[in-house]
Amino acid sequence: MRVVGTSLDELTPDAFRELAELAIREHSTRTISDEDWREFARRLDFAPISAGPQGLREAVLRAESDLPGDREQRLHYLSVPPKAALAAVRTIAEAGLVERSRVIMEKPFGTDYATAVVLNAKLHEVFEEEQIFRIDHFLGKEAAQNILAFRFANGLFEPIWHRNNIDHVQIDVPETLGLSQRGDFYEATGAYRDMVVTHLFQILAFTAMEPPTALEPLAISREKNKVFRSMQPLQPGDVVRGQYIGYRDEPGVKPDSETETFVALKCYIDNWRWAGVPFYLRTGKRMAEGARIISIAFKEPPQSMFPPGSGIGDNGPDHLTFDLADKARMSLSFYGKRPGPGFKLDKLSMQFSMQETSWAGAVLEAYERLIYDAARGDRTLFTSASGIERLWEISQPLLDNPPLVRPYEPGSYGPNQIHQLIAPFTWRLPFERKWRDTKF
Repeated sequence: MRVVGTSLDELTPDAFRELAELAIREHSTRTISDEDWREFARRLDFAPISAGPQGLREAVLRAESDLPGDREQRLHYLSVPPKAALAAVRTIAEAGLVERSRVIMEKPFGTDYATAVVLNAKLHEVFEEEQIFRIDHFLGKEAAQNILAFRFANGLFEPIWHRNNIDHVQIDVPETLGLSQRGDFYEATGAYRDMVVTHLFQILAFTAMEPPTALEPLAISREKNKVFRSMQPLQPGDVVRGQYIGYRDEPGVKPDSETETFVALKCYIDNWRWAGVPFYLRTGKRMAEGARIISIAFKEPPQSMFPPGSGIGDNGPDHLTFDLADKARMSLSFYGKRPGPGFKLDKLSMQFSMQETSWAGAVLEAYERLIYDAARGDRTLFTSASGIERLWEISQPLLDNPPLVRPYEPGSYGPNQIHQLIAPFTWRLPFERKWRDTKF
């Protein structure tokens, strides 16, 4: 492997290596020895944008000449703002580096249906669809992929993953972070475009998809796209938009901005498995806690034989909860009887944490996993052009007629209107019962 960096910065190869070493030593989850670093540093090179396409080509060919064999695979990772993506693609084309290559694209993939179609058309002028890897770091997390294993490897759960047994589903991704100097970007994007289309809908597809014919990229992509095609267009009345108080004072933000920093919505998948089951999605900036959960609420028994005061139903329905944070966890809640005479029921839970296993040290960070998959050509966790265009298509009613932006206090869970949106249910966050925190 060889790495060639390029950017607007006028760096020398040695300066690029120094920058890389600082980043690796700060962010790596593994201990890096001096010998490890020296071995890696010799694989790095740099070509500034000012050198033009020819300068980039020469750096890539120089790197390839240092590798054994003659069929090197090129992987172009475009870590650039959306407005610079097509210019970067053109530079790759002008440098003659499209052959034997794949390209990783960062979100957002357009800002509505029309721009997504244009973006994909322009990309396809240079790259075939099979060469394009639209990255979503949420899907690179072990916990997200564990949904597939949990559903399809266990005969206990797949038969009940159905509207007959499931009451509703929540996907909740609050963030405590603010804009981090991204005011200009966020003003043109907002929470819905930044998070829902690119992240939360992808998680929804993993949660709702039918069993694929095989655990291989094309089959999984086909089932995800079936979910997107079955989703009903979003209705503005089923969406709550919010903006945290103080957002308009952020650098790069308009003083009268109507950009949402929070969005909660209700959507439906119109197929036999999920007809009538609401999916509730929520995400926002400057909220009370940072979390990434999927919560499956099961239907309660149609008739209770337990006496009044037993506690049945007092704590809501049974839930299966996936925590998609770096410490991957899952929990199954249920009612159980207190010891002693009579029937007094309490909510109990069975919990699993990746940190409690011998696998914990083997977990890859999401970008590690996804870049590795792109290098191998594995498209399982990447999004197709047709899938992205369909998501923008169902979003158009909301984009054409967005509801009012409601203010909310930083450190809260969003505007008060979120409770009317989800009624008669309640949001799972904040949890009434905390995760067990086992120390190892």
